[in-house]
Amino acid sequence: MELLSTLGAFVLALGILIVFHEYGHYVVARLAGVKVLRFSVGFGTPLLRRRFGRDQTEWVIAAFPFGGYVKMLDEREGEVDPAERHRAFNRQSVWRRIAIVSAGPIANFLLAILLYWILFVSGVPGLRPVLGEPPANTPAAVARLQAGDIIRSIDGVRVQTWQDLRWELLEHAVDRDTVGLELESAGGEIRSAKLDLANTGPEEIDAGLMKKIGIVRYDPPIDPVIGDVIAGDPASRDGLRSGDLIRTIDGSPVEQWSQVVAAVRAAPGRPVVFGIVRDGKAASVTVMTDEVTSQTTDGSTASIGRIGAGPRVDEKKLQRLLVDVRYPVGESLYRAGQKMVEVSGFTLRMLGRMIIGEVSLKNLSGPITIADYAGQTAKVGWTAYLNFLALISISLGVLNFLPVPVLDGGHIMYYLVEIVKGKPVSERALEFGQKIGLVLLFTMMAFAIYNDITRLAAS
Repeated sequence: MELLSTLGAFVLALGILIVFHEYGHYVVARLAGVKVLRFSVGFGTPLLRRRFGRDQTEWVIAAFPFGGYVKMLDEREGEVDPAERHRAFNRQSVWRRIAIVSAGPIANFLLAILLYWILFVSGVPGLRPVLGEPPANTPAAVARLQAGDIIRSIDGVRVQTWQDLRWELLEHAVDRDTVGLELESAGGEIRSAKLDLANTGPEEIDAGLMKKIGIVRYDPPIDPVIGDVIAGDPASRDGLRSGDLIRTIDGSPVEQWSQVVAAVRAAPGRPVVFGIVRDGKAASVTVMTDEVTSQTTDGSTASIGRIGAGPRVDEKKLQRLLVDVRYPVGESLYRAGQKMVEVSGFTLRMLGRMIIGEVSLKNLSGPITIADYAGQTAKVGWTAYLNFLALISISLGVLNFLPVPVLDGGHIMYYLVEIVKGKPVSERALEFGQKIGLVLLFTMMAFAIYNDITRLAAS
């Protein structure tokens, strides 16, 4: 069932991104007077096709979903009726051709702005950037950050959520900057600090970046009282119940839920004896933990214990750590555009550093990882899924603008050469460029899929 929901979320994401991209080409082609013969979502054998409109454009859903295309009238691809030659793509001015080709990636950027605008208007829930105690010898510890500190801004940029914090640190870590932090202590005192990111190497720009810097999330003290118990998991199967107060584990006293988590994780596939209080009476329950695999901060894997039980959380304490970020309609549009520009610039910088070797190619993700993220975000909720769609849409827009033959950016490069030379690029040069472009794309895809398989094997 989980596999089906992941595939469904992935196919939906692909469909939305492809339709917007190709519809950008389609709309501008029509505005330029070019006749569109086919609008295809996917490649290969058509599964569904219909003809609509004055030009009887063929609308197709094809078997292979990784992409799509808009086929336009073009004398280079076949005989064209003399009465319609003025509507052929190759007969258009170079500036019109540039506009038609650029419209696809631009549509992806506009989609991202629309999605961010929806999120900012409706409100994005998040965790306040409250810090836990930084591990010794990390940059955060050297900067004397303390448990309970709230990060208010980074180099003057306001930070409202944990996600904002991670994004700003990621951007600065790529450049190995030293950043200025504005902090609010647990007692309300405002102070400044300098966080040195100079030692964040190319292999560290990944999901574990925050822990490597020493930025850990504050977890409020939680009483060791069981809340939710998952049916069929060890806790439920062996007799633990919601409301049980845990006093000891294997004879050692317990005062906070974090101690329960640590003890269970340290006992994979082994019996754990819980000393509990239930309905005012002391009791002992032995639970055989499940053994599961977890990824550590250094990228390796380890076996940990799991029982399928969560704590009873004080909602008042939790609410103090939550924030709902929303803006008025007009400001949301401005911030959505700003966010799109920031993410686009960061994506370009990461690609540039991959090319020169400053950032590891292991950060490339392929269809397996993207599908996994689609499924995960869909399970979290619609806000997480829309944010995921916006990020992927921007990535698709940036990728297609790269000056690589076979991509939209490659065609634009040819048209710019045509403007300089005063005549189109030769067919021989086009064919050679296509071969180079295909090699580059297949090489990049091979790296991405290899990374996907490596991550999957390690999980």
